[in-house]
Amino acid sequence: MNETHKQLIQIGTKILSVSRNQLYLSMRFLDIALSGLRYEMNLSSLYVGTDGIKILFNPRYLIQRYLSDPVLVNRIYLHMLLHCIFRHPFHTGKRDEEYWNLACDIAVESMVDSLPVPAVQLVVSDGRNEMYEKLRRQLKVLTAEGIYEVLIKENLSVQEFAKLQLEFWVDDHVFWEKQDDDQKNEDNQDNENQDNQQDEQNQEKQEQSHRQELEEKWQEISEKMQTNLETFSKEAGEDAGDLLQYLRIENRERYDYRRFLEKFVTLREDVEVDDDNFDYIFYTYGLQMYGNLPLIEALEYKEVKKIDELVIAIDTSESCEGETVRHFLEETYGILSQNENFFHHFHIRIIQCDTKIQQDRKITSAEDLAQYMDEFDLRGSGGTDFRPVFDYVNTLIENKEFIHLQGLIYFTDGWGTFPKHRPPYDTAFVFLDDGTYAERQVPPWAMKVVLGKEDLQITKNKE
Repeated sequence: MNETHKQLIQIGTKILSVSRNQLYLSMRFLDIALSGLRYEMNLSSLYVGTDGIKILFNPRYLIQRYLSDPVLVNRIYLHMLLHCIFRHPFHTGKRDEEYWNLACDIAVESMVDSLPVPAVQLVVSDGRNEMYEKLRRQLKVLTAEGIYEVLIKENLSVQEFAKLQLEFWVDDHVFWEKQDDDQKNEDNQDNENQDNQQDEQNQEKQEQSHRQELEEKWQEISEKMQTNLETFSKEAGEDAGDLLQYLRIENRERYDYRRFLEKFVTLREDVEVDDDNFDYIFYTYGLQMYGNLPLIEALEYKEVKKIDELVIAIDTSESCEGETVRHFLEETYGILSQNENFFHHFHIRIIQCDTKIQQDRKITSAEDLAQYMDEFDLRGSGGTDFRPVFDYVNTLIENKEFIHLQGLIYFTDGWGTFPKHRPPYDTAFVFLDDGTYAERQVPPWAMKVVLGKEDLQITKNKE
């Protein structure tokens, strides 16, 4: 490394250190987050960016920004920090990369522009204010996920998209992990030998584990930052602007709906070969000694955890949109229709209800489930009263329709009358986040599950 490079690294590092100190003195609640990134010169980009571990900077660009106005560097630093706090580099998934990058930049800049802190304050342009007002007419909170959905629906022209990119661009996202690259790497392995493929697979697993650890690190930082803001003085909370509200939304517990359904499984024997308790030594010894006569046969029954009896209640009141209900049912159907989730004999009831029972459908086979989905239509459009479903299910239990009911899953908007007493089975109220982030209350004996659109990844039935 020549002397010029050393000087550029020192200057770039000094600029970032000064910026970090200014941010810390202005917003003490950023202390943990500010210690989460180290610095490294990287000339593969003409600008500056982060990979969640380091701020990778082109020193010439930093020097230019700093000489123009130190506030610009402060904003760049905070911009990248917020990307990490909200785990934007790790949530790309199957989204359109360019639209996701733009949505993340708009979300972060809206937060930075809302902060009443001199260290990051600049005059907000008319173009930005116009975009913020447009988005707020459709979204209560300007999250990256919500903005992405709006941008996709807008069907922007090339010129409109480029104009927004120019307006909100701050940092280079080239260092963000591109999850789709994994498949490309697999495609390029066709002509390699088996050993090399195994090495690549091991490396890929290590990278996935590393990504997960990095995301967990920033989630922990984000949650601690939220706690600090909620316990700090009123003055500190005011300095945070809308940041605390964003943190509460991003840090809300996310659910894997498939794993959530596992709460309603039961353990009992089913017709299935028990490989775990099968002794292959005696089996193969018998075959060797006596031809085709094994000394031991595989157990034909195995203790497994699967869904046995379950009630799925659907709120069909006027406030629940038919398309939303269908998405919920399609996801549930996609999970439940897979054979490994059921015993050979099971009992599911799908009940539609507003202020009274509108339909009760008994499901005892995968064929029944498929037929129900093909014929599904939403019935009822009145108010919401949860009590009729519980009364009806209790009657089914009294009539021995259910022997060991695991639980009841109630999909609803949450606005209705709840039973006063706990039923003799587990109950979960499932809400789909509509973007308003309104707090739903449920009885203390019930589980509350809030699913975002990204949580309900519609699962197609496997043939």
